[in-house]
Order: sequence, then C-alpha cells, then structure tokens
Amino acid sequence: MATGRTHRPATRSRGIPEATVARLPLYLRALTGLSERSVPTVSSEELAAAAGVNSAKLRKDFSYLGSYGTRGVGYDVEYLVYQISRELGLTQDWPVVIVGIGNLGAALANYGGFASRGFRVAALIDADPAMAGKPVAGIPVQHTDELEKIIDDNGVSIGVIATPAGAAQQVCDRLVAAGVTSILNFAPTVLNVPEGVDVRKVDLSIELQILAFHEQRKAGEEAAAADGAGVVPAVRAESGDKGPDGDVPAVMPA
Repeated sequence: MATGRTHRPATRSRGIPEATVARLPLYLRALTGLSERSVPTVSSEELAAAAGVNSAKLRKDFSYLGSYGTRGVGYDVEYLVYQISRELGLTQDWPVVIVGIGNLGAALANYGGFASRGFRVAALIDADPAMAGKPVAGIPVQHTDELEKIIDDNGVSIGVIATPAGAAQQVCDRLVAAGVTSILNFAPTVLNVPEGVDVRKVDLSIELQILAFHEQRKAGEEAAAADGAGVVPAVRAESGDKGPDGDVPAVMPA
C-alpha cells in the first residue's frame, strides 16, 4: 500500500474546483451510510438531501468525476464510494502526527473515524516531558524533541496541531521544515506557511459565534413578527425620511 509521501491526490491536476473538493467528503459520508445499509443505488435528489446540498450542485460536482448516473436508476453507491475515495486519496495509507496532547489532542487521538477513512495516527507528540511514554488511545506519547525523526521515519505528510495558540506557529514551522505539506490546525491562531503547504483551520469558537449570529437574527425576526403589522404604519406616518423606493422599510436589511 502506498504511503502519504509517494502520491498526491489528482484533484488539482484534473481541474476539480476547491468548492467541489470540499463537498466530496459530505457525499462520501452519506454514501458510506447507504453502503452500510446495503442500499445499491441512490438518486441525485436522495443523495443531495442526505449530504445537505441541492441536487443540481451534486450533479455538477459528480460531472467533474466523470460520473453521471443512470436515468431512472440513479448512482451506484459502491462505485461512487470507491470513486470519491480514490479522488480524495483515501485508497492509500496516510500517516498522521498529532502535536499537542491536551484534552483536544487526546480526543482526536481517540477518534475512531481516522482509521476507517484511510488515516493512520503514526505518533502523538507533546512538549511536556511528563507526558512522554504515557499511552493515549493505545499510542505512547513522544516528546517534541523527536518530532523530525518521527516524521522522517513514518513518511508523514499530514500534521495535526492541537497546541495552545502561542506554540502553534513554532510547531508549524518545524513540521514544514521536516517535510509535512498539509496541516490541520485546531489552535486558535492563523498560521503562516510557505507556498505548497496546505492548511485547514478548525476553530470551534468561530463556528459558535456564527451560530450565535444566526440565533440573534432569528430572534430579531421573531420579535419583529410578534410586533405585528400595526406598528409599521405608525412609524412610517411619523417619519419624513424616505428610502430609495420612496418609503421607509419596516425592518432595515442586515
């Protein structure tokens, strides 16, 4: 089986848009669920609903893979699982190192989804000498002094950073210098990397803030609806200001 250093996925060379690449894991997750239930075929509408996208976008995405389905039958589930897995590079072994084995790093180490999706946790690394040798998810933690040797010995090209923000850039620099070309960053900071290195950032606080924005907007819309239409004419009658359409909107657009 090939390792991470010997092959790179062909998505860029085949001109698949980044937005499509970002949706492929969503399709794969939905298809894997269908496969586990022994569902042989699926329509574009059913798969799109399961993946949370519209069916037209799904069909466009699959056209980049050269998969168009069969009218009246749909898509072959097992073939699509293979096709997307191959495109994402998941038909080979990807050794991964996780740096920073605090609560989050330990949770990632214990995540069972890595192995089933082609990722092997090759090493757990932490700067705390007291952590060295302690098993987490059955893997002994190694000190950061060994980082470069670990990467070289295991042919690692993907690194996961779960350190505090202040240590993330230094860890990133060492990973890149050692040959890592893809980084998944959980630290709450922006990493600077050279050209040719891909970084994906996962910031849970930002995601929560976005949800808070939507909750606030929904609450505002509900409050406006509860006020009733009777309030709006009164406001308009008292105001001499007029909008571009000759009237004052009841609710200003966000």
